[in-house]
Amino acid sequence: MTACYKRYQRAQIHVLYPMKLFNRVFFCITTIAVFFVGLIFSFVIHPQFVVAEEAIGSYDAPKGGAQAQPGYAYSFPRDHGSHNQFGLEWWYVTGHLASESGREFGYELTFFRKTIATPQAQDSASRWAIKHVYFAHFALTDVETQTFRFAEKLSRAGLGKAGAHSDQMLVWIDRWTLSPVTPDHQVLELQAAEGDVGLNLQLTLEKPPVIHGEEGVSRKGVDAGQASHYYSLTRLATKGQITFGDEMIEVAGLSWMDHEFGSGELGGDQLGWDWFSLQFGSSMELMVYLLRKKDGSIDPVSSGTLIFPDGRSRHLRLQDLKVETLDYWTSPKTQVGYPSEWVLEVPLVQLRVRVNPVLSDQELQTSRSTKVTYWEGAVNVSGQHGDMQIFGQGYVELTGYSRPLKMNGENP
Repeated sequence: MTACYKRYQRAQIHVLYPMKLFNRVFFCITTIAVFFVGLIFSFVIHPQFVVAEEAIGSYDAPKGGAQAQPGYAYSFPRDHGSHNQFGLEWWYVTGHLASESGREFGYELTFFRKTIATPQAQDSASRWAIKHVYFAHFALTDVETQTFRFAEKLSRAGLGKAGAHSDQMLVWIDRWTLSPVTPDHQVLELQAAEGDVGLNLQLTLEKPPVIHGEEGVSRKGVDAGQASHYYSLTRLATKGQITFGDEMIEVAGLSWMDHEFGSGELGGDQLGWDWFSLQFGSSMELMVYLLRKKDGSIDPVSSGTLIFPDGRSRHLRLQDLKVETLDYWTSPKTQVGYPSEWVLEVPLVQLRVRVNPVLSDQELQTSRSTKVTYWEGAVNVSGQHGDMQIFGQGYVELTGYSRPLKMNGENP
């Protein structure tokens, strides 16, 4: 009997083991199938979400975002984080870097958050619902080889592929990240890589945040809602590594960070803007933006901010500024013409500087993300501040030269 029972047990094992193995395999296959069915189902039920990823700005901002209002009270580090009540937001970092041998680079890394302003998206409790779309631009300029490289990303907040925290400066798409190293945000970290180009940088604040505009609002037009909340970290000591081709290079330098959020659109008579961020060797900085109109004039709401070495700042209205374009450059890829050399003056403080690109071709064609063609590049600065000769560096952004810029509408 004992021998018979043992043979019976062995038989049961031979029968049950394949059944258990089959059950485990069946469970795994079923789980994977449910995952993909859920993914497809979410897009079938909400087909407009798929369109939203391809045309991320096709909805009107007032329906999906709060308006920037005078009297906004900033609080840091909270305001370094995401403001989901506004329709559009960006974190924008640029800088000039150099290796120990003196090889110079410029870089840009920008993260955007765009609200999908449809009731279906905002009211949905589904984890698949696309309530915010994120996109990013990364560019690196090698001054020595006169080479410009850029990349772009587009993703949604679902499933952790992209996102931004509301209480700290933590924003990411895949492995492109901007994050705090210290809780007080005195030290930040920046990482991005695409192909054989990348950066890994640590940024240390040398000045407190600078609030642009008046009463906490940066005007972009005369109509209600044509405004944003906008501040900058204008002087960030920077060190780390960049990858360019098969080289990994230790670098150090100076960076600038902008953070802006609002829900407004440019006016129907506006084309785009010319934006300058300049850092001088005297520890002074200057931000200027000029909103260009279709009739060739500059919108009176255009303005700037002068930041003194001790961190104090002064708001500059258009009448306080003089900007003259000295030269132009036409892109061989798009045939779009851009200003390419400037003289910028602030007579109130006897400041007059000349601004020159380190490389003419720093044009971005972002067909996979924002669908905007624009020029964004590193520049060198030289001139006079009173009786003192000054030198510096900076970045210039030129939008709306290809076609009128739509902040919250589709840019074909």
